[in-house]
Amino acid sequence: MAFNLIETVRSFITPDVEERAATHLGESREGIRKAIDGGIPALFAGYVQRAENGDAEGLLSDARAAATHNLAESSATLFAGGTADSTASSGWGSNLFGGNFNSLVNTIASWAGIKTGSVNSLMGLLGPLSLGALGQHARDRNMDASSFSSYLTSNKAAILSALPAGLSLGNLLGTGTRTAATTGTRVHETTHTVMDEPRRTNWLWPVLIGLAVLALLIYFLGRGCNNDEVETTGVTTDTTTQYTTPVTTDTTVTTTTRTSTKVRLANNTELDAYQGGVEERLVNCLNDAGCQAGRDQWFDFDNINFETGSARLTAESQAQIANIVAILKAYPKAKVKIGGYTDKVGDEVANKKLSQERAEAVTAAIKAGGITDAQLLAPEGYGSSMAKVDASASDEERRADRRIAVQLREKG
Repeated sequence: MAFNLIETVRSFITPDVEERAATHLGESREGIRKAIDGGIPALFAGYVQRAENGDAEGLLSDARAAATHNLAESSATLFAGGTADSTASSGWGSNLFGGNFNSLVNTIASWAGIKTGSVNSLMGLLGPLSLGALGQHARDRNMDASSFSSYLTSNKAAILSALPAGLSLGNLLGTGTRTAATTGTRVHETTHTVMDEPRRTNWLWPVLIGLAVLALLIYFLGRGCNNDEVETTGVTTDTTTQYTTPVTTDTTVTTTTRTSTKVRLANNTELDAYQGGVEERLVNCLNDAGCQAGRDQWFDFDNINFETGSARLTAESQAQIANIVAILKAYPKAKVKIGGYTDKVGDEVANKKLSQERAEAVTAAIKAGGITDAQLLAPEGYGSSMAKVDASASDEERRADRRIAVQLREKG
């Protein structure tokens, strides 16, 4: 799915890369992060536009070339010794978006609060990376120009849904404006705007030369687009509620229908949650005098996910984060702690580090909602020390060991 493809590309721009980019470009890290979050789906929307404007064959050729061209040693070296070539960025950007590229850059720069030159450099980095992802995806599935074009068009809504809230591109991409559906799932009303016809030129190679020192793709190609996935922590997909977290292996989605419920808090606030989910169980314990808080009182999250191999929360996880924030505000005397766990696959030391980073990420997200240290104890990552399923078991079986949990330490 295109949305997962976008998430995969985003996962390669690690916090370290963001920090280096901010330093080299003289920008705030938050501004760099916002520009990246807006730039990636904007690029994919541009690919859709180019295909729909009749150049699917040329786009497919460029994408396959990007996927097979070995640029450098590791994406970990991005911005380690320089920045992207904004001149090259402008050249291929104009080929992709026509006369609207400068307006697109200006819009993203204004929204992210950084310089247009910095957005140019970032787009010069993200362009080959995202195009290579698309090319690998098409190559692995043996797509021809027709099926490639159909794939992009069918995933247009998912691509648009990845545009961050507040970033209004209007008709710059010929895709209309984002609107929110009342069901909680984002949809888009599309309009067809006459755009500058994309010029079919071999624009990729100047970009590759300009970006060779940045080492963009080998790490990505090493993992491959068959990792179009979000790493899950024991979560299933609910197709009937506002929570729609994909659980994928390659592009096959496993779907389990769960029952929605309303959880009423002490201040009469009602939360949308899953029946039997973490919100309902935590609140039931808080309301039950017989349920004792303590070191053994843990509740597993059921809608918290991370981008594969990282501690970056997916956008869908914010719904459950917001619910936990609401619960802690309704029960101000409660104290909780976040714990992170992994399965037995991989190095134990690395697993512990990752679980600690994920526990810290969830804690930070809760604090961002207005919860203080008075209610949030220091998070802890336990790695695979408590995993029960053997490393040789299937991913489905090991999923139960990959989790984030909240400990109710005190009820007050």
